[in-house]
Amino acid sequence: MQKLTFHDKWDKSISPKDRKRIEEGFREANISENSQFEFTSLWEARNYKGELLVTVLVHNLSKQPAAFDHIKIRYTEEEHEKVAEHTFSIESLDIEPRTTMPWTFIFPFDSLEREPVFLNGRLNIVL
Repeated sequence: MQKLTFHDKWDKSISPKDRKRIEEGFREANISENSQFEFTSLWEARNYKGELLVTVLVHNLSKQPAAFDHIKIRYTEEEHEKVAEHTFSIESLDIEPRTTMPWTFIFPFDSLEREPVFLNGRLNIVL
């Protein structure tokens, strides 16, 4: 059974409102368990640098701890139209087996292929 956990920095700094949204997203997540990782989208935004911030629940569905080391991730919207793609190596993102953790993936401005419209956004690992 999946459990929800927060990275130490998140746990100390997240607002009560965002924590509630994350907990609700976890309860409502439709996890198919067809792969090692699955993502449940929570929200998206652009920062002052023009970077795309995509906050998701990362579900480690395997029986092994998981790390993000040179993992290519694509952000798509609407009818699977690619918006951005970037290779992530995140040393601090280690997820225990059968655990879900919220995380914000930051796509650099130069990784955007088109303007996001923030409609039905999804993250996928590119194999």
